[in-house]
Amino acid sequence: MRYLALLAVLGLVACVEEPIDGRTAYLENCASCHGADGKGDGPLARGLAVAPPDLTTIAARNGGVFPTDQVMSTIDGLDRGTHFSAAMPEFGAGDMGETVIVEQDGLGTPVPMQLLLLADYLQSIQQ
Repeated sequence: MRYLALLAVLGLVACVEEPIDGRTAYLENCASCHGADGKGDGPLARGLAVAPPDLTTIAARNGGVFPTDQVMSTIDGLDRGTHFSAAMPEFGAGDMGETVIVEQDGLGTPVPMQLLLLADYLQSIQQ
């Protein structure tokens, strides 16, 4: 289930400032390396030691399931794995907007709204 749908049902989206949308956040923060379409072919990709991955195939590489929590952890900077490029900024170190509480399995987790919107956008571009 997509987090934004869950937030809308809970009425939490209306309680926070109007955030930047996920597509705009992606274009402003990710497209220079990952490309405007998420395929990993942005203008800065050629100069990187590790090629940016194709973000449209995240679900396909994960058995058809979009791993929202893992994606948010990667963007935030909490989970970078062993084969990750140090060129990607830790966006969690910056201002990612108002925080909302996402409830999953009875636990509430504070998540920056821009991070949530960005993950939702990435889920929407999966092939």
